[in-house]
Amino acid sequence: MAEETTPKPEVGASGRKIIYDKDGKPCRSCNTLLDFQMVTGKIAKPAVKDTYREDPPDVEKLGNSSWTFIHALCSKYPENPTPEDKSEINGFFNVLSRMYPCTWCADDFKKYLKEHPLDNKDNEGLNKWLCGAHNEVNKKLGKKEFDCDLWKKRWRDGWD
Repeated sequence: MAEETTPKPEVGASGRKIIYDKDGKPCRSCNTLLDFQMVTGKIAKPAVKDTYREDPPDVEKLGNSSWTFIHALCSKYPENPTPEDKSEINGFFNVLSRMYPCTWCADDFKKYLKEHPLDNKDNEGLNKWLCGAHNEVNKKLGKKEFDCDLWKKRWRDGWD
């Protein structure tokens, strides 16, 4: 007798398509936490709110979202980057410093890049450089600085 399997959900609790990795498991980085928890059976499917009725992000939401994205992106930077990898990450940060929606933030970041050249030699260097940049912003905002030696736990490996 053939083993019956329940079909994998195609759409999550958020209304977004569920992304599965090559092993058929839901991808934690590609799905929302809500969808990931629903697919893995940690929560039941809740009602979906109308996300299209939100206002544009303010400086706090934009900043938090940006830092989350940038740290997640840089955590995947190669251990041994190619010249193309280095060029692309340089380009990314140059564009960010020119086109970030908050012009005051963009100008500050442009100045930071000039005074603290991007360390793109490897994964560790890039992420410690980014942590330093983030801490510089935290200082200006009166927020607590993060211990840059813990960047892997916060942005790549988890806290165990």
